[in-house]
Order: sequence, then C-alpha cells, then structure tokens
Amino acid sequence: MNKQPGTELHSAIILPDLIGLCDEAVAAAGSVAELARDRLRDRTVMDGRVSGAALEAEQTAAHALSWVTTYVESLRELLGWAKNFNDSGDFGEMEQLLLQIAFGEYLWQIYGGIPMSQGEIVRLQDTGLSQDDQRGLMNGAVMSLTQSGNTDGARKRLVELMIQADGSASFGATGLDDDYDMIRDQFRRFVEDRVVPHAHEWHLKDELIPLEILEEMGELGVFGLTIPEEYGGFGMSKTAMCVVTEELSRGYIGVGSLGTRSEIAAELIIGGGTEEQKQHWLPMISSAEILPTAVFTEPNTGSDLGSLRTRAVRDGDDYVVTGNKTWITHAARTDVMTMLVRTDPKTDNYSGLSMLLAEKPRGTDDNPFPAEGMTGGEIEVLGYRGMKEYELGFDGFRVKADNLLGGVEGQGFKQLMRTFESARIQTAARAIGVAQNALELGLKYAQDRKQFGKPLVSFPRIYSKLAMMAVEIMITRQLTYYSAREKDEGRRCDLVAGMAKLLGARVAWASADNSLQIHGGNGFAQEYPISRVLCDARILNIFEGAAEIQAQVIARRLLEMPKA
Repeated sequence: MNKQPGTELHSAIILPDLIGLCDEAVAAAGSVAELARDRLRDRTVMDGRVSGAALEAEQTAAHALSWVTTYVESLRELLGWAKNFNDSGDFGEMEQLLLQIAFGEYLWQIYGGIPMSQGEIVRLQDTGLSQDDQRGLMNGAVMSLTQSGNTDGARKRLVELMIQADGSASFGATGLDDDYDMIRDQFRRFVEDRVVPHAHEWHLKDELIPLEILEEMGELGVFGLTIPEEYGGFGMSKTAMCVVTEELSRGYIGVGSLGTRSEIAAELIIGGGTEEQKQHWLPMISSAEILPTAVFTEPNTGSDLGSLRTRAVRDGDDYVVTGNKTWITHAARTDVMTMLVRTDPKTDNYSGLSMLLAEKPRGTDDNPFPAEGMTGGEIEVLGYRGMKEYELGFDGFRVKADNLLGGVEGQGFKQLMRTFESARIQTAARAIGVAQNALELGLKYAQDRKQFGKPLVSFPRIYSKLAMMAVEIMITRQLTYYSAREKDEGRRCDLVAGMAKLLGARVAWASADNSLQIHGGNGFAQEYPISRVLCDARILNIFEGAAEIQAQVIARRLLEMPKA
C-alpha cells in the first residue's frame, strides 16, 4: 500500500486521496456532459419544446448523450456509496479497488468511446463537442484515474479478494443497512435450496416453474412486498424489492420475474384504481391467491402503444374485447390480465386507451386457455422460459364493466405510465441478479479449470474479465438502489430508473458473454448453466423498453430539463 504508482507493473496500488480524485473527476465529467446537452438542445429544441423530428434526425447524438449522462450519474452514485463507507470507517481494500477501477474505466470510455452494444461505439464528438470542448476532461484528477485506476494489478488483486470472500453472492459491501442484509440472506437461502438445483432443468425442458415454488414465494411475501399493509401487503420499500429481485434472478430470471407481474398489477391498481378495486384486488395479489399478467403489446405495435388496435366495446354490464396481443408472459396460468385496450374507436393515439382488469380461468397443460372468446398459442423462445410467452386472440371476450381501472375510460396510458418507474427499477435489479449469476459461474469455473498447469483464473485476460464483471455489477447496483430510494421518497425517478435499466441490461449481457467465454467450448454446451444464463441475459435489452427506445426516452427527458 505504501508503494508509489508505477513502481511495479502488477502492483495493486490504491490511489492516494482516491475519494478526492473521484470527486473532482466526476464534477469535470458532469460539466462536459452538461455542455453536450446544451449543444444538442440548440439543434433539437424549437420554441421551447423538443422537436420529435429533430430528435429523430439526431438519434446518434441523442443516444450518445444518454449514455454519457448515464455513465456520469453511475459514477456519482458509486462515489456516494464509497463516501458512506469512508465516513463509517468501513472503506476496505475491496471497496477501494471497485471504486478506482470503475472510475479509471468509465472515465476513459467517456473520453474515448462508450459501447452501446457490440459494434456501436458513441463518442463525445457525436454529441457535437469539439476537441476544445472536451478539454474539461484533461484535468489532473481525471488523468490520474485513467492512467492508474484500472490497472492489471488492481484487477488481479480484486479477484484475489473475491476468491478470499469464498464466492459470496455480493462482491464488496452493497452499502445497505442490516435489515436489507437479512432480507438478502433469507432469499439467498431460498434460492440456493429451492431454485438453483432445478433451474437449469426447467430451462432445458421448457417447463413452467412449479406451482409449489410460487406458493412458497407467496409465503415469503414476494407478491405483496411493496403493497401497502392496509391492503394486505408488507408495505416494504422499492429498495427491498431490488434486493429480493436480485437474489431470485441470481437463481433464475424466470423466478425473479414472477414478482414483476404482481408489481405491475399492484402499481396500476394503487395508482389508478378505485378504493373498491384496491380493497378487492390487492389482498388477493399479495397473498398469491390470484396471479396477474400484463397484456399490453400487440403484433404490429411493439413500443408504439399509441397505435394499439385491440378494442373494447361497452355492452350492458360488460366490455366485449376483440383483437390480438403478443409476447404475453405467463398468460396461461394466471387469473387476471391487466389489459390495455382502445375504448374510443374514434381515436388513433394514447387518448382513447383504457385499462381493464380482465378475469380469466386459470389454464392447465391440457387446456391452457379455457376462457370463452379467448385463444392462445405459445411462442417458443431461446431463454426466459419458466413462465412461457404467448400470442393471444380475443373475439367476443367479455370483461365486467366494473373492472375498468379507475372507473373512467381514456385513462389507460396515463395509468400505465405511472408503472414505468417501478418496472424499470425492477428490471434493472433482475439484470443485476443475472449478471451476478454469470460472475459466480465464471469465477468458479476459472478456479476449477486447469490449463497449462495452472487454473484459468491466474491468466490476466481471465481475471480481468471477472474483475470488470464485479465492478460493473456494483456500478449498476448503486445506480439502481439510488433510483429505488428516489421512488421510496416520492420523487420523480423515471430518468435514473431508465438509466439503471439501460446500463443493467448491457452489463448483464456482457457478464454472461464473458462468463461463457471463460467456460470455452463447455460454455456452448447446453448442460452447463452458463448457456442458459446467456440466453436469459439477452432479453433484458429488449423487454420493458428496448435499449434504443430507452436511450431515446432518456435523451428527450434530458433535453426537456431546464438549463442549470
């Protein structure tokens, strides 16, 4: 620890005044990101409003801005995590290495190019900044961190500490208090006992997750975690939801995603339902007496919900639904559908949409869709299999008019928008769990597998992969926890929740891909769980807002914000 930087190629140097350097560096990066936003505003904001046509024409610049700002916010939240540990005297070697590697790598990427995906690199110049504009990144703190933060020695030492930690599920302290650690421990035990031994078989056989697992999850409180106590739930925080979702998804994304259906349904009812609807539905969702599913997407609309065509026509005490839906998760075995429909046929935009709480009988393997006026067929998929995906058809399907959410037509899109924050926070937590699983599988294999007389983990390109997985997981975790805290405090958090989801999805895919690479040819064999994790990770960049849509939404939100 007393060596000076540069005295030994593979030494693990903790930079002097690390937190002070990071403070100065993130301020510099933030100033450059703000300048990039101002330059893009000049080209896209007209008469005080963001021009949709101009934003689309500047899509590369807009998405570059989204990623740069996401990186800056990620570093800011990771630094906040480090400061809390430093203030309490618990800022250990592992935490310091996570911090300096993160800053060293992400600052270099901000300056040199950020990978949005394979083959898509965006740079500050894409936002319209000149070389002179970027000189704010040439200060001493940024240069120290980029030159000496993410070194071979730092990565090697971090992995040594990870191995000494005996492969625990969370590398480095998460920064949460003891209550959250107790929740994590409880669900980790459940996952190790009831999920991990069976998840790969469920995937290979393309089987539904057994009902007894759902029942046990219900007993543990998964489905009513954030539902208020007065409606039969546990009234816990979104941060608790993140912890639970991480651990469940670490075992199997299908298990981690079971709670998403209930989270979305509960958010819809809490935010938009009548008091009678809350009293009726929320206790049953919380107890897992009923299982909900979300029925929004249509074959020709995708993310363009304003073009939705499934219609619901009032007929006495019912609505009669006609149309088609697709990519509906867990549709056969659920009891109620939160269904977005068009109740005003004269509209062709968001204004004519309504949300129905559409009851249906639970299907079986022999008869998955026994409801009159409803048909369905399975969509076979690469991963994310434990609940199955379906195409649904509705022809004369009847829903009680009393089950119109909120009792007023035309509110469906607004009601759905209120759920996006929680859904994206939860999806980011799922991504963290998937990435953590990939890291643990890769670390174990790298320790066990011998090549050229020594374990794989001793080779620089192997331990470097593992180190960067751990670093990016912690970065994403802190950004996700921040968005959850903002939600818990009642503050608008759609921007940071979108950032957490955007980054988390990329990190999960990169972790799975790198872990499979560590496995070599064995990783390509279906018998190895990493093959499943790779397939599961791929969906995270698509659902709950594809990466391209997410980056566009973030950019628009940034451009709409007033200048500092």
